[in-house]
Amino acid sequence: MQDRIPDGPVRELLATVLVALDIPAPATAGGTEAHDRVLNDRAMHAKIALRDALDDAPLGVEWTTRYLRERLAESPPTGYVTSGQARAALAAGKTWSEAVALPGGEHR
Repeated sequence: MQDRIPDGPVRELLATVLVALDIPAPATAGGTEAHDRVLNDRAMHAKIALRDALDDAPLGVEWTTRYLRERLAESPPTGYVTSGQARAALAAGKTWSEAVALPGGEHR
């Protein structure tokens, strides 16, 4: 039987850290720079939140989780076309070039 982290503030923090780090991969190598920039920013905020929680969360784990969610909202995974977005566009009949084009015609 596996141990499960019980529902509560720590589980919420860990779920939020997973959201921070589990962003979609880019569809093309051209999207790697934007993806990595977003991921690095989100990872930095996740690290700060985890460090705060491990340092006895002076403001509380719930506050730390809310703060992390706010920071993540400021760094959404945008600026590149994801693999899922490209697959959906191809399934809708678009060409590869159309499928990996950012709004405004820039290709990624």
